[in-house]
Amino acid sequence: MVASDTMSIARRFTSIFAVVTVSAMLGAAVPAASAGNAVAGTTVTATRSFPKTTTAKRDFLAEHTSTDIESNADWGGIESLDVPQTESQAEKDQKAQEQAKAEAQAQAAQEQAQAQAQTGAQAASRSSERANISVPTAPASATGQALADYALQFQGYPYVAGGNTPSGWDCSGFVQWVFAQFGVSLPHYSGAQMSVGTAVGSIAEAAPGDIIVNAQHAAIYIGNGMVINALNPAQGTQVTSLAVFSGGYAIRRVL
Repeated sequence: MVASDTMSIARRFTSIFAVVTVSAMLGAAVPAASAGNAVAGTTVTATRSFPKTTTAKRDFLAEHTSTDIESNADWGGIESLDVPQTESQAEKDQKAQEQAKAEAQAQAAQEQAQAQAQTGAQAASRSSERANISVPTAPASATGQALADYALQFQGYPYVAGGNTPSGWDCSGFVQWVFAQFGVSLPHYSGAQMSVGTAVGSIAEAAPGDIIVNAQHAAIYIGNGMVINALNPAQGTQVTSLAVFSGGYAIRRVL
């Protein structure tokens, strides 16, 4: 009995030892296999069970909408929307050009109005001056000397191109006006006055009251190589020598 019991005990210890040994070997082999499988690219799938649920959950990502509106609400039409308007650079440039053009036109109109006002003021001033000019009375004697003496009374009177009155005359207009006071009608321009009356041969034969004239200038001879004539706006009507005539001249006797 002793020997038999001893053998039984030994077999049990051997079995237990074998089981422990196998368990230890399996525990060491699992990580090694996992590592080996990971290296080899093998996918390890783990499964896990979750408790079943029957509670309905709200979808928080769904859009919340409402169709409830006030019955008297007035939302207006699309034409009432205040949408900010933007302009392209070309539109801005065109608007700037139009504004500059309008400003230039306004400036030109203002300058023109100022010029017209100034011209009107000058015309009014000249009219006032003309109204204040005194005109001496011509003598009854219609002789050349009387005409020369009468013409001398207009020294200092103003020069106006194209004029033929004491308020303003040019050279031939002065001659025309003075002779008109003695009843003699002459053409206005000097070129035409070269053919009036009768010709005088030389200045030595000239007498006071004769007309000294060429195509550019006309004057009344007063004697001693001197004439009275309307010169220009700066000098007006003055007594000068015959040097005012450039080139030749004609001498015409009317009285």
